[in-house]
Amino acid sequence: MDNNSRDDTAHVARGLGATVVSELKQGYGYAYQSGLPLATGDIIATADGDGTYPTHEIPQLVDVLLDQGLDFVSACRFPLKNRSAMRFRNVLGNKLLTLVMNALYLTSVRDSQSGMWVFRRPCLGKMKLTSAGMSFSEEIKIEAILHREIEFGECHITYSERIGDTKLLPWRDGLRNLLFLFQRRLRH
Repeated sequence: MDNNSRDDTAHVARGLGATVVSELKQGYGYAYQSGLPLATGDIIATADGDGTYPTHEIPQLVDVLLDQGLDFVSACRFPLKNRSAMRFRNVLGNKLLTLVMNALYLTSVRDSQSGMWVFRRPCLGKMKLTSAGMSFSEEIKIEAILHREIEFGECHITYSERIGDTKLLPWRDGLRNLLFLFQRRLRH
């Protein structure tokens, strides 16, 4: 998925044989909302393209999905095996957002901000995904957890140091995610 990005991710992905879908609107959620409906498999796997998520562990996540009879598995980065993979402020922000999500939605998620998931295709039709930004990562988990027909689970992964510059603006994105959690809870 390339949503009008200025980095080389789309070029690299094409060079490796991937089909790259273009979305003119920038935003993490916009990218997923454009790309997910075009996925063709029975099981869909996602990961950010910055080298932090271990795509080689996707088969392990699929095994957990199938062996445990789950519909949606979210990768959990904590506890970090490599402490230098994530800045302390990001760890702290993630813990805060996860705590708030768990309190507001009575869940027990360990990593609300993970950008790596494996799920069965029918889940897409059961979730109402509207977020345009980084809060999409929270929204997809909330939708999966709260839907009676979706069995949700988490599986630990190894998280690595980012390749290239980050687009995440921790304070702005963190506050937006926090606001999203409260707004969504009040609407429902």
